[in-house]
Amino acid sequence: MQIKIKTHNTTPYDDQKPGTSGLRKKVKVFQQTHYLENFVQSIFNSLDDFQGKILVLGGDGRYFNRQAIQTIIKMAAANGFGELIIGQGGLLSTPAASNIIRKYHAFGGIVLSASHNPGGPDEDFGIKYNVSNGGPAPEKFTDALYQNTKTINSYPIAEIDDIDLDNVGEMQIGGVNIRVIDPVADYAELMAKIFDFDLIKQSIAAGLITLKFDAMHAITGPYATHILEDVLGATPGSVFNAIPLEDFGGGHPDPNMAHAHELTEIMLGNNPPTFGAASDGDGDRNMVMGAHIFVTPSDSLAIMAANARTIPAYAKGISGVARSMPTSQAVDRVADKLGLPCYETPTGWKFFGNLLDAGKITLCGEESFGSGSNHVREKDGLWAVLFWLNLIARKRQSVEDIVHEHWQTYGRDIYCRHDYEAVDSDIANGIVEHLRNQLSSLPGNSWGDYTVKYADEFSYTDPVDNSVSNNQGIRIGFTNGSRIVFRLSGTGTVGATLRIYVERYERDTSKLKQDAQIALTELVDIAELLCEVKKRTGRTEPTVIT
Repeated sequence: MQIKIKTHNTTPYDDQKPGTSGLRKKVKVFQQTHYLENFVQSIFNSLDDFQGKILVLGGDGRYFNRQAIQTIIKMAAANGFGELIIGQGGLLSTPAASNIIRKYHAFGGIVLSASHNPGGPDEDFGIKYNVSNGGPAPEKFTDALYQNTKTINSYPIAEIDDIDLDNVGEMQIGGVNIRVIDPVADYAELMAKIFDFDLIKQSIAAGLITLKFDAMHAITGPYATHILEDVLGATPGSVFNAIPLEDFGGGHPDPNMAHAHELTEIMLGNNPPTFGAASDGDGDRNMVMGAHIFVTPSDSLAIMAANARTIPAYAKGISGVARSMPTSQAVDRVADKLGLPCYETPTGWKFFGNLLDAGKITLCGEESFGSGSNHVREKDGLWAVLFWLNLIARKRQSVEDIVHEHWQTYGRDIYCRHDYEAVDSDIANGIVEHLRNQLSSLPGNSWGDYTVKYADEFSYTDPVDNSVSNNQGIRIGFTNGSRIVFRLSGTGTVGATLRIYVERYERDTSKLKQDAQIALTELVDIAELLCEVKKRTGRTEPTVIT
């Protein structure tokens, strides 16, 4: 059967510049005439030699996911892809999509997600392209993509009926093979190869591990239910908010203590389970908690690096580690002690991809609740959860004991992040410019115990391909090992988000258990003195503190 193809004329939109994780806008923006189609065709126009190749397609199930997938199927067919692999129901977690691209040697994949942003008719939608290694497209590609969005004038689309996404199976339409697959099976198989499932299962059966996992009505629900309950034997109901909903049940699928409040109350309340965790909209982030303790993502990465040999897949050791620049220096201290290379990269998982592909690192992570390894090329929320469960089962210690033992060995980087969301873009850019103008004069200045050692704007030269990324955030480092970092985030859809990261290194073993907010008060005051965000916005406090 020959596919009938229709070509639509179109005109460019001027707001389709991809951020660190693709293009994110309000649903209503994507619903504009030709808006989605323009961006998808611009992706295809930026690719070479994909005719007859495999494209993976799936998303986090948020509102507009199903409609967008049907459109992309028809456009991919019209553009000459030979095979489409699609998650059942149009669903694929971001790490699962990365795994499928790698496992089936796909040319690339389109992932539909706005990650941890809210979903629904009036909320956010997103789309990004992942390359053949399973990771997000590099800046060279997204720059070319943006140029194509500014010149696009037409796109082809196959005139075919919508595909049945709800039943696993294979079909031929013209010369295109379309496979609808179980979105969980390949991922669960991969996790079983990395971790000691028998040990975790025994620990759960013996009552040594009890757990609660908040899937936040997002994509990880089916994955966590199958692996944690069906395979590892956790009590039914251990995974809650487990059914993915188009609006995430009206919640904000960001796994932190502010938004995963139900889990937080359980873990900090009376008779909590051994272990608690949450994941986000598309399944690539994680929050880890123990009974009466929250583990910062920076500490989590450091603890995983320090204990990697307890996990079967990393038993022979790891080649190196990497962290995003705003992430605390906790993992640096582990790398230094173990004699491992440690890389500081800009925010954005694509920067880890080159290091992973080159074998320079095995583990990587960022403070925004993301961590991962060389098993895929995205951060992976459920992988981190399974790592912790394997670690608890092997060490037979509580989360709190594991964390405190780590601090005793390496010291503690007391850390928090203050987010000022939806700041007027002009004000936000003015704050950054104000900070830039101070950089040369800051070294040597003192406030109490804090003397500025260096002040710069972070620039990164990739050690693999020598590409350079400038203007990646402002760093203020102090002689006592503490830091303040300022950065505008590219993941929101309204205004700008100013993130302020404060970090204080504590080696005194009698002071390791301080409350972070109290311990960091002086640094937070210095940050305001330098950036004037409250003064310039009229706000009295951050939108979110994590």
